[in-house]
Amino acid sequence: METLEIKNVSIVLRRNFLDYSMETKDRILKGAEELFFKYGIKSVTMDDIARHLAISKKTIYQYFEDKNEMVETLMTISLKKDECEFKQIQQESENVIVEVFNMMKHMGMMFSKVNPNIFYDLQKYHPNAWKQFTAFKHDCMAKMVEDSIERGIKEGLVRTDLNGRVLARLRIEEVELGLNSQIFPPDQFKILDVQMAMIDHFLHGICTLKGHRMINKYKQLTEEE
Repeated sequence: METLEIKNVSIVLRRNFLDYSMETKDRILKGAEELFFKYGIKSVTMDDIARHLAISKKTIYQYFEDKNEMVETLMTISLKKDECEFKQIQQESENVIVEVFNMMKHMGMMFSKVNPNIFYDLQKYHPNAWKQFTAFKHDCMAKMVEDSIERGIKEGLVRTDLNGRVLARLRIEEVELGLNSQIFPPDQFKILDVQMAMIDHFLHGICTLKGHRMINKYKQLTEEE
């Protein structure tokens, strides 16, 4: 009987330790993300993260080998979250026009929190994390855009003479183009303004006359809000 009780206590203690360990790891990731979003990645050190969280740097190294591992972990989590949110927007939007505008709102919230240098830092200093982002674009986002174009054609809001596969890739490349600091220097362009202009241009290019009317109607409604 005593052996069973000791075993049960051991299991509880192990679970509590694992829960605490996961909470600490999540807290470190959240704190690091806050600093990366505010200052960019390159300028933030492990010492900065430790000070921000009021913990020792030694504690951080118990969970992450270096900043690069932290960045890659954050990218994995972020992309999974984005995929779920994008799919939810697709499912809950009544038509493709509403879907695009809802996507624009979502992107606006995302980009408003991010230091524009973060994308340059990812490409130059964290190539594996950037590869994750690139793969996500081609494997997930392109398919979603293609599905949206097909949906829009069925709804009579998107032109029938389009090559969905080609335009889906074009739209995805536009996203990366808008993040290129050499073409759109952060001191001259806001990421959000660039992305919104591109998606608005893309939407007008693929829509039928019926789609254009709905765009204008939806814009008027959102402006009145």
